[in-house]
Amino acid sequence: MATDTPDAMPFWRAKTLEQMNAAEWESLCDGCGRCCLVKLEDEDSGRIFATDVGCRLFDAGTCRCRDYPNRSTIVPDCVTLTPQEVRSLPWLPPTCGYRLVAEGRDLPWWHPLVSGDPETVVAAGISVRGRVHAAEDEIDEEDLVERVVNWPLRWPKAARTPRG
Repeated sequence: MATDTPDAMPFWRAKTLEQMNAAEWESLCDGCGRCCLVKLEDEDSGRIFATDVGCRLFDAGTCRCRDYPNRSTIVPDCVTLTPQEVRSLPWLPPTCGYRLVAEGRDLPWWHPLVSGDPETVVAAGISVRGRVHAAEDEIDEEDLVERVVNWPLRWPKAARTPRG
């Protein structure tokens, strides 16, 4: 838990996204990898579809970016999250810590800031570990529509109930 004393309110409840320092901001990421999956947008409806294809910099084993500091240079359409972006991006997963805090909700039991263990993200079925089919540079763009999946934009059943 990210508190100094048992009675202290965790920073994500005490601060707005804008008030967080860089370390606090980065720690809101649970490391699930859902935001690093390629998304498609229906041009007519604006509806977002997630795929099981990862960004070319995404390491499917660790669920981390292979070059996080330089990601926006290497992948120009990589979005660097800001409080404003978090509040406006329709494709952020419903489980995203940034999105939850922006919506005034608490972090769930499986979030590493709550559990103290990054593996609870995997146990809760939030992580994309083992579910990424390919990297975007390994699949033809026209084949992406065949890789559309629903699970990245949903809460897994295992994530809904705290484990004891």
